[in-house]
Parts: sequence; structure tokens; C-alpha cells
Amino acid sequence: MERGGVVLVVLCVIFVCVWGVEGNGAPRPKLWSILDEDGEWHVQAGTYGMERRGVGKEEDGGDVKIWPMPYSVAHGDGTVMLDRGSFQFEFDAGNGSAMPDTLAKAFVRYYDLIFSQHAPRWDASPSDHALVKLVVGLGSRNEELQYGVDESYTLEVPDSSASNVAYLEAHTVYGALRGLETFSQLTTFNFKSKKVQISNTPYVIKDFPRFAYRGLLIDTSRHYQPVSSIKRVLDSMAYSKLNVLHWHIVDEQSFPIEIPSYPLLWKGAYSYAERYTMDDARDIVEYARLRGINVMPELDVPGHAASWGVGYPDLWPASECIEPLDVSKNFTFDVINGIIGDFRAVFPFKFAHLGGDEVDTSCWEQTSHVKSWLNDRNISTKDAYANFVVRAQDIAIKHGYVPVNWEETFYTFASQLREETVVHNWLRGGTCRKAVKKGFRCIMSDQATWYLDHLDAPWDKFYDTEPLLNITDPDEQSLVIGGEVCMWGETVDESNILQTIWPRAAAAAERLWSSLDFTKQGATTALKRFQYFRCLLNRRGISAAPVFYGSSYALGRDSPRDPGSCFKQ
Repeated sequence: MERGGVVLVVLCVIFVCVWGVEGNGAPRPKLWSILDEDGEWHVQAGTYGMERRGVGKEEDGGDVKIWPMPYSVAHGDGTVMLDRGSFQFEFDAGNGSAMPDTLAKAFVRYYDLIFSQHAPRWDASPSDHALVKLVVGLGSRNEELQYGVDESYTLEVPDSSASNVAYLEAHTVYGALRGLETFSQLTTFNFKSKKVQISNTPYVIKDFPRFAYRGLLIDTSRHYQPVSSIKRVLDSMAYSKLNVLHWHIVDEQSFPIEIPSYPLLWKGAYSYAERYTMDDARDIVEYARLRGINVMPELDVPGHAASWGVGYPDLWPASECIEPLDVSKNFTFDVINGIIGDFRAVFPFKFAHLGGDEVDTSCWEQTSHVKSWLNDRNISTKDAYANFVVRAQDIAIKHGYVPVNWEETFYTFASQLREETVVHNWLRGGTCRKAVKKGFRCIMSDQATWYLDHLDAPWDKFYDTEPLLNITDPDEQSLVIGGEVCMWGETVDESNILQTIWPRAAAAAERLWSSLDFTKQGATTALKRFQYFRCLLNRRGISAAPVFYGSSYALGRDSPRDPGSCFKQ
């Protein structure tokens, strides 16, 4: 017998053992049983034509075109079709129990993603050895989404000669969502058979994220983003397994959201039409949850808040000196309390961002009644700045939030910050290393490499940025909860937000999801797979800018320069 035949027979034996096939969906051993504690095969992978992470193939584009790369991938060289005949392919929650609504809606979305790219051929009878089902098993049917939810999963896709049922197991529905995304990325359209197929089968994929917090900031204060635009951003985030939308809702230029406790605040919107109702916010939060994404609202105080005074002028120190907010009035903190209370009814995420950056306190010194307030208390404007931030933190904590603040608060008065504080690095490199040494948690968003509004920053800088750089102590490493790329809104609106975010945000997404052992190989190694993912985004209706031009990396939201294949740009 020739070598290829031997491999095929052994693969069949392996997958009959793994699945315990007794017809479609028959009982089988637990997925975890075929992997040891480290996710390694019990057998020498190369012996059976299987590989982990496509090692040795990445430099030419590789057979594994998943983004972000899972922790462990073992695959063969077979092909299986997804049937759409009388016995058409379906997703199945298994065990005959009630299906969580989150999973049911995900099945509909991913079925459409898999089969809507081209018009597939419908057959009257099922294809030989076609994949007819993906059975999803859940350890828990709890649909609550919070920080640190288990997103791990294991996915098994058989070779056509072994079984016609694939299996996905996850501890939570949100792990199942991540597995469904991976499964969808394995599928391609065969233009000869006119069917959807999965190449390089069989697959066994074990996966979990490196960091619990993997964020993207969008800014709806510098330019308004319609609800439909925000939802497209959420769709695109799910494709690269980002899981926090940091919604910078308001700033000095506009206050577009409804606050029932203080209904005049949204008079600070750019126009009557450029506003969000609280029902809009609820809709966005639920839309995000169904994709495994938390929404963190930001209320940037005491600076960046001039728009508040359009509806309530008493929040300004003076009509000619309108920010920071007036620190001397209890009314200021009554309004903050009202906003955070209203937010708590809509945004259930553990964290709320309170800003605290770029505060110029000279306005307080130039306003007579504020200056008198400072003198009466014998405090400096720096003291007042600290008092303001900490008082806002206490309000957030009272409402059940963990406060997040930009790094200026850490550098200016770290000893006064509440111990729960999460320091958000943006301005200086090495901030997280300093913050965790003092016991604070930290989110990394270094503007030098992870600011999407920096259009001159190519994707490789995003990919090669390491959140744990120079942090070697394991306890300190655990305090870096993750990272976030930031899409500030000065130069983006609905017309160009997606191609400014993508594909560069996906480079950071892989750094935050995949193992360091893998990502430390660098951007050059990932190029072909990254180009493939960019094309996948475009096929899914997400406008993603080019990656590469002949011999150089494209910059943010560059346009194609010459005729050519998507996979070469």
C-alpha cells in the first residue's frame, strides 16, 4: 500500500476512536480526553499526518487560515463538504434540552455567514460523507455575560471517511460563540462542486484567550455614529474575538445620549437627529451581548465635559471658562450620580470608565467663586483634581461599578485612587509596568502603537506590541487584564470608520487572544494569514483596508493602488 493510503487508514482509526461513531451524533468520549494537560497530542502528530498550529506552513500562507490563531490546532489533509441537500447541514444544541437564546441566534447568523457568500448547489440527496451537523455541547446554559466569562472551546471536524458530524464543546455559550467563529472561518466555497467545504480535515482545535479583556474604543462625540454603524462595528469585533466595546459616548464637543435623570444634557448633541435614546443604548448592549461583547461606557470627567453645560450652564465654572466641570458645586456631583445611576440600568458590565485625562485646572484658578472655594479649604487645584476624580470613583463604586481611569490620574495622585481602580495606559510606554508594581490592574492602549486614528501606523506595529513587555513577575502579569485599540473620532464617521479600524485592530486582537509563544514569531510570519483575514472581512461586508503593497505595509485606511488580487493587497 502507498504511504497516502496508510495515512488515510490511520486517520480513520483515530477519528473512529475519538468520536466513537455509531451513526450520526452517537455517544463518544469527552473532547478533552484526547488531549493532555498542555493541549498536546498523546501521539506523535507527524506520524499521522496531523500538525499543531500548521507549523512549517505559515510562511507560505499555511493551511490554517484562522484569525486569531487558536491555542492548539491539529489537522490533516482531507476535505469534507457541508451538505445542503435533503439532509442539509444544521447546527444542533444536542441532548434535546432547551437551547439558550444566545446560541439559537448565533446559529442563524453563522449559517448565513457560511452559506451566503455564493449560491450553493442544492442536491436532492445528501452527498457522500458530507458534513450534515455541528453538535454544540455546553457545560452551562447560563447566558450572563461578564468580565472573565469562560471563552474556551474545543472543536472537532472529522475527515469525510470518518463521520458526518462535527462537535463543538464549551463551558459557556460565549465559548461556543468563539468556536462557531472558528468553524465558520474553516469553510470555503468550492467553485467546481458549487458547495461549501472544509479543507485540511480532520481538525481538532483547542482554544482559549490569553487575556480576558480585549477591547476596541469608538468615539461618538467627535462624530456621531448611527446605531446601525455601531452594530456593524460589533459584528466585525466578533469576527476577531474582541470582547469589549469601550463606548466613549460624550466629550467636550457633544453630549449625544439621553439621561433621564437630567434630560437637558443631550441638548449638547450636535443636532436634534444626532442622539441616542436609552432604548438605543439597551439595543446596542443586547446586540453586543449576543456576540459575546461587553459594552463599557465612558464618562470623561472633570475635563472633556464642556458639552454638559449646554443643557445645564451651572456645570461650567463660568460662561467664558467652561471646563473642567465646576468642582465647587454639589450640583456637579449630583449630575454625575444621576448619569452613572442611569448608566447602571443599561450597561451591566463590571467596569465604567471615568476618564480623568488632560485636565487643565487653570479655569478653576481664573473663576472667583471656585478660587474662593479652594482658598477656604486651603487646597491646590491639584488637590481639587484628585478630590474630583476620587469622588466620581466613589459614586461609580456605590452603583456597583469598578472604575477605570486614564493614566494621568495614576501619575498625579496614585496614592489617593481607590484600590479597585483600573489604570488605562495611553500616553507613555511602560505605564502598565509601573501601575501593576503598585498593585493596580491595567489596560494597555499605548498611543504609539495601538491608536487607530494614527493613520501612519501600519498593522505590524499593532501586531508586535506586547502588553506584558518588561513585566516578568507572574503576580504582576496577572494584573494586566488586557488591552484595547482606540478609534478616536476626529477623522472618522459612518463613511469610513470600518476601513480605519480594520484590519489593523485584528492585528492587536491576535496578540490579545493567541499564545505569546505563537505571536512572538512576529508580524512577518502572520502576513499571508492576515491578508486572508482582511479578504474574509470584505466578503462579510466589513470594509477593511489593504495590508500590503508589493514590498511595504499599507498604512491606515489606504486604498488599493493597482489592479490585483485581494489576497496580495
